[in-house]
Amino acid sequence: MIRPNLHYAELRDSYLFFHIAQKTKAYLANHPDKRLYRMGIGDVSLPLCGSVIQALHAAVDDQAAKETFRGYMPECGAPELRSTIAQFYGRRGVALDDGEVFVSSGASDELGDILDLFDRSSAACIIEPAYPAYVDANVMAGRKIVRLPSSQDNGFLPEPPDDLDADLLYICSPNNPTGAVYTRDGLKKWIDFANRRGAVILFDAAYEAFIEDDSLPRSVFEIDGARECAIEICSLSKTAGFTGTRLGYTVIPRGLERGGMNFNAMWVRNRTTKTNGVSYLIQRGAAAVFTEQGQKEIRENIRVYKENARTLTDALDKIGVWYCGGKNAPYVWLKCPGGMDSWAFFDYILEEIQVVGTPGAGFGACGEGFFRFSTFGSPEDTRESAKRLIELLG
Repeated sequence: MIRPNLHYAELRDSYLFFHIAQKTKAYLANHPDKRLYRMGIGDVSLPLCGSVIQALHAAVDDQAAKETFRGYMPECGAPELRSTIAQFYGRRGVALDDGEVFVSSGASDELGDILDLFDRSSAACIIEPAYPAYVDANVMAGRKIVRLPSSQDNGFLPEPPDDLDADLLYICSPNNPTGAVYTRDGLKKWIDFANRRGAVILFDAAYEAFIEDDSLPRSVFEIDGARECAIEICSLSKTAGFTGTRLGYTVIPRGLERGGMNFNAMWVRNRTTKTNGVSYLIQRGAAAVFTEQGQKEIRENIRVYKENARTLTDALDKIGVWYCGGKNAPYVWLKCPGGMDSWAFFDYILEEIQVVGTPGAGFGACGEGFFRFSTFGSPEDTRESAKRLIELLG
């Protein structure tokens, strides 16, 4: 009889957002006259920008004619899109070879798939509070997890302790869920640690477009030493509304090696073995994001989400609640008022003002007592949520 992967039995019984969905479903069943203001799950609410839509339509037309029809795409991404992304980095002072850019179906997929490159004996350091998939993907793989707690005291941006015993280092900046962003000096400490130890950083840069402070790094490769120790995983989901369209990209420097193995070459082999590439239509749409007009249009959408963040943080300032994030990230991470635990606060604002957020405990033990609001909702719902929070807690 076949033996199943028994590590799946080690996963937590209830996925965070499933549990939230069950609670909200039960509330609506008991209060059919109520409307919920959903500030929890980080899905976008604005449509794809005009440049992307035009490119998608043009790509569909290409598929209707024999002369322009495209079938399987290169597994690592269309050469022109890989070049476009490398040029995008170049405009920000990061020089990349086109062959160091890999087109993917999204950051979430890539964060799981990339684990194929590392032996299961390599422990993974996950800074908590953390995006739950970091933990679950490594549990499924049977990898040892070292949980590094962060706190209000260090702004949820811990430095690597000297005795940290891990070789796969997850860093998400801007962070989900806390919205905290590493400074250049803070990120340099992790890079130096990784190079001393021979570890590899998995740098999740899914929210880099929300950084408005030019002193903060948008890419790990802006920091000296990163090319020798880091892989960067990016996404168009939140920057360009591709949550339902699905496209991301991963940067693996050609010179990144450990144990005589080259990770760039390994990833080429992995992709050419395990995928048939991202569809032609989606890659054409993605290319439009990086045009001058596309960048202008997505910045306008991001401006709406950033204004939502200001609406929420202004309300928290008025109430006198501690928070971080919001300014350079699409998430606001707040301390639950009155010493409430995370799920108690969730239930409280659901029952009293019909606002839905995300309990911090769902992101790890040190998220207990904190709460996350997403800024991806509509401006109208965000303003109403802020108003209700002030009336309830002010």
